Amino acid sequence: MSIDIKNKDAQELMRISGKLTSEVLDMIEDHIRPGITTGELDQLCHDYIIHEQDSIPANIGYKGYPATICTSVNHVVCHGMPSTKKLKHGDILNIDVAVIKNGFYGDASRMYLIGKPTKQGERISKVAYEALCQGIRQVKPGNHLGDIGHAIQLHAEKHNYSVVKEYCGHGIGKTYHEEPQVLHYGIPHHGIEIKEGMTFTIEPMINAGEPSVKLMPDQWTVVTRDHSLSAQWEHTILVTKDGFEVLTLSPNEKIV
Repeated sequence: MSIDIKNKDAQELMRISGKLTSEVLDMIEDHIRPGITTGELDQLCHDYIIHEQDSIPANIGYKGYPATICTSVNHVVCHGMPSTKKLKHGDILNIDVAVIKNGFYGDASRMYLIGKPTKQGERISKVAYEALCQGIRQVKPGNHLGDIGHAIQLHAEKHNYSVVKEYCGHGIGKTYHEEPQVLHYGIPHHGIEIKEGMTFTIEPMINAGEPSVKLMPDQWTVVTRDHSLSAQWEHTILVTKDGFEVLTLSPNEKIV
């Protein structure tokens, strides 16, 4: 297994791509409301990346994917495709976007609560973010990838949620998906040792019910098998000398 360790120049270029990715998710927030379609949100993100950021939407054409963003609503776990379906009060929505700038990728996703949220929707979105943060806080040289997964799993299960095991985080840089794979469950002190200069995503998917999922006939959309709610957050992380830097962090966001 070959893991690309980023030098200072590559790290700086990844900061740029990460910042642009975060800005897309900041921009689209003002447009998310009951009555808008996920297809309309996709078009807004597409135009913003190309015309305002002078960048490349990474998802279009990736293994045949037809859109700029993934829009996963309610019981959709990941890779939901934008459509003409309108969002409604109480929906929860994950938007996943990746941006290419100067040959480097940034990748992040975020949860949005539509209109008047439900208590269940608010709670799972909050716990999923906390789980992501617990995982991020394990990132430092000398720790292991298993420490990240264990922290995420522990937090989710403490709140009676389950962790999806079929999908994971990934290395990222000049390639969208590269080594290593970053599981969202695991055993402390096990797995690949974390080293300075690594860049990878952490992107746990947390279900309100059982962890099992199902791939829909479109070969992209993944849903919870029991139709329970699912929530996901994602950040691109750089391993620093003594910890981590979140390359896709929004200016108003804190790692809790």
